[in-house]
Amino acid sequence: MTDTQRTDPPLITDERTMLESWLDFHRETLAMKCEGLTDEELRRTAVPPSDLSLLGLVRHMAEVERGWFRRVLAGEEVGPIFFTDEDPDGDFHTPEKADAAQDFAVWHAEIEQAKQAARDRSLDDTGQRRGRRDGRLETFSLRWIYVHMIEEYARHNGHADLIRECIDGTTGV
Repeated sequence: MTDTQRTDPPLITDERTMLESWLDFHRETLAMKCEGLTDEELRRTAVPPSDLSLLGLVRHMAEVERGWFRRVLAGEEVGPIFFTDEDPDGDFHTPEKADAAQDFAVWHAEIEQAKQAARDRSLDDTGQRRGRRDGRLETFSLRWIYVHMIEEYARHNGHADLIRECIDGTTGV
């Protein structure tokens, strides 16, 4: 984990650049929240009774990147990375021996795969998945996926703020 440079999204630009810029901003924010911490600190759960940790958030976002961009948008037949049928929240559950560097490498690789999956598609291009509640086939535009990913990162970056503050008092990143 190196010193992450976070770029502010442009104030005026086209829609796609705006969406991609905000998504990258939030990806970089999560990376910044994790910088300078040991593997033990990254695995530390800071808000009992929750078992949420910064490393768990990174693992979760690797799964989310993979799910929306590779499975839904690109239609790839890729399985989960960290969760299983037996442990559907396995991405959040960081084992005592979890290797942070390896998990961060997986997350960064999934981000690159996501960017590849979206690169040559229009915002109106679609992908599909079965609905979790009723099993019906649902269709999502790339535009919707970008907005959802921004929301997903923003929500979890709020969690990361609180967890990081509990670990070492760092705020405002």
